[in-house]
Amino acid sequence: MSNQAVSRPTRVAQEIRRTIAQLLVQEVKDPRFQKISITDCKISKDLSIAKLHFSMIGFNESDPEVAETLAALEKAKGFFRSELGRRLRLRIVPDVRFYYDNIPEHVQHMEDLINKALNS
Repeated sequence: MSNQAVSRPTRVAQEIRRTIAQLLVQEVKDPRFQKISITDCKISKDLSIAKLHFSMIGFNESDPEVAETLAALEKAKGFFRSELGRRLRLRIVPDVRFYYDNIPEHVQHMEDLINKALNS
């Protein structure tokens, strides 16, 4: 990293991403969450909203498993928020929102197209 100080929202977003990923691996017993990878966390300037982006290896956005997992994450967001408050000791615990990240899908599609073009 450069000598510039990282902004507080950026640091908080990194900690939230790390904490949620850790919770999914170690604490949550829902089998749907085993396939999740937290790809990004963006937080509002006032730290009131944390937008967590996730992907699921081997699934596309249109797969019903993705919608089911998103619904399960939404249902569990109270748990995630309370754990963030307990573990990060923030004055304002952000509202946690989950979004499916389809960028890995697009990357794979682009790689497939490039390979197809190179091999033809």
